[in-house]
Amino acid sequence: MNERQRLSAGERAALIASMRSSAPPAETRSVAAIADPRWDTSFATLPVHRMVQTQRAAGELIGLTSPFHRLHESRSGAHALIEGRECLNFASYDYLGLNGHPEITAAVAAAAEQWGTSVSASRLTAGERPAHRDLERALAEVYGTESALVFVSGHATNVTAIAALLGPKDLVVHDSLAHNSIVVGAVLSGAHRRIYQHNDLDALEQVLEANRGRHERCLVVTEGLFSMDGDGPDLARLVEIKERWGAWLMVDEAHSLGVLGTRGLGIAEHSGVDPRRVDIWMGTLSKTLVGCGGYIAGSEALIDILKYQAPGMVYSVGLPVPLAVASLTALELMRREPERVARLQRNGRRFLDRARAAGLDVGTSWGYAVSPVVVGDSLRTVVLADRLFERGINAFPIIPPGVPEKSARLRFFISAAHTPDEIDHAVDVVAEELDRLIGEGLSVTHLASLLK
Repeated sequence: MNERQRLSAGERAALIASMRSSAPPAETRSVAAIADPRWDTSFATLPVHRMVQTQRAAGELIGLTSPFHRLHESRSGAHALIEGRECLNFASYDYLGLNGHPEITAAVAAAAEQWGTSVSASRLTAGERPAHRDLERALAEVYGTESALVFVSGHATNVTAIAALLGPKDLVVHDSLAHNSIVVGAVLSGAHRRIYQHNDLDALEQVLEANRGRHERCLVVTEGLFSMDGDGPDLARLVEIKERWGAWLMVDEAHSLGVLGTRGLGIAEHSGVDPRRVDIWMGTLSKTLVGCGGYIAGSEALIDILKYQAPGMVYSVGLPVPLAVASLTALELMRREPERVARLQRNGRRFLDRARAAGLDVGTSWGYAVSPVVVGDSLRTVVLADRLFERGINAFPIIPPGVPEKSARLRFFISAAHTPDEIDHAVDVVAEELDRLIGEGLSVTHLASLLK
């Protein structure tokens, strides 16, 4: 480590604090870096930048390779070539193994030749293409809704839809583990926001009882399959609650389309609930549908509002035709080949059962496409991911603030393209390396002793 990277005593303390808490370390500023203390225009003096620097330097101090922004050198799916290393990959959204499917790539190539790679404007002004409407009709059919609308960004779909529908007189109530895009959309809407404990519908009822009467409109938001824990809600009860309390129900299907239900139609099929009883279906095109973007499905009135009022639609370029074609073709393959869904579900259950048998903490996972291995200690989690990578297994570490404090974990995305032997091997290696780390006593406390 050179002199510019060497940590001072204060910076070491800040590093330890940042790994124990989701709060950034105390701000450290050099007087020389600020020409006038009233006007600091340096990005380098922002506390979040210093936090990144100190964590990077600490990783180098203990010989840890950063797991972030690694270079992938091949198509990513159940397997990947990452920085020259062939890996068994558990960090891909390609749940049904459709990324690079010959039928999809041929359709994309033909679409690119005919339509180019951009629709060149917002759909409101000049960007509408037949592929958009074909994809939207297919998505509406999945949910039995009157209409659907696709957006160029999955994250922006939640943000812009929630912000367009609600205002200061309204109420948003969401699960405590809701995705960042849901939280940001709720905040930007200006509506009052309340949170209920994860999947605790008794707590949801208490929130509604205490708050519903003071607001005009109310939106309850949950996910079909939660991306950090791999579990989901009691949809039937949620529908009953929202109907009784006069609320809209919005379900984020980003990780449940193609994953839940015998045909992969999501949490409604899984739960035996008529999907038309849910007011707003949201999903992304980047997981099962191997594209990029998001969608909303619901009533004609809902889609009309979003077409003309949602900033992420009105002021953003339309989805490129090749991406719309990719997702439409993937959806057709999912409907045509339900055995892919069945194979994914078998693989997910195998991973869950094997992990539990090995003594690994998989939390509340249902054992479908997402299963965590909860480690707890942030440093141990990152080192475990690094050691797995050295052994040819890519599983991404999730640490605070991405998950609550003391619940750091490796997140495993399971694919229909994984083989049973690959799943067994991955679980065996995780259990072996985690036991080894525990035996070494490696933890945040251990790092603190190194920095003293």
